[in-house]
Amino acid sequence: MKKQAGFTLIELIMVIVILGILSAFALPRFADLSGNAETAANQGIIGALRSASAIGRAACLADSACSSSGADTVNLEGSAFNTYDGYIASTTPLGIEEAAQIAGFTATRVARTATTGGTASWALNGTCVVIYTEAFNDGTNDFGAAITTTGVCN
Repeated sequence: MKKQAGFTLIELIMVIVILGILSAFALPRFADLSGNAETAANQGIIGALRSASAIGRAACLADSACSSSGADTVNLEGSAFNTYDGYIASTTPLGIEEAAQIAGFTATRVARTATTGGTASWALNGTCVVIYTEAFNDGTNDFGAAITTTGVCN
């Protein structure tokens, strides 16, 4: 009787069939990672804006020289950032964009009026728009800075 030295054709075909079935189930799981990366990038920018706004507000509250009404500046890491009503302003230079360190994105700005805060908005990927509205007083109420989103950001 002769000893077998390798795999038979049937064994090789079965291995190829099994690998084909496994890849048919595994490939869709890993194929669309770009959507997850886009969502993570969007959430990172939103988080950076929220953090910068909160840190700027806290620094202004801690700094007796920073006014909680009207325009002023607050020092963060050696830079004087513009504030309005105690929150980082939406203006540039040295506004929320630089405080959040997202200066690589182009912002659309709307100037403040007597009854609304100025805004800066960033279109992140064509479907997600992040809007930062600076603090304002409408004559009756004080409104803190707000970060809102439109479109699909998650």
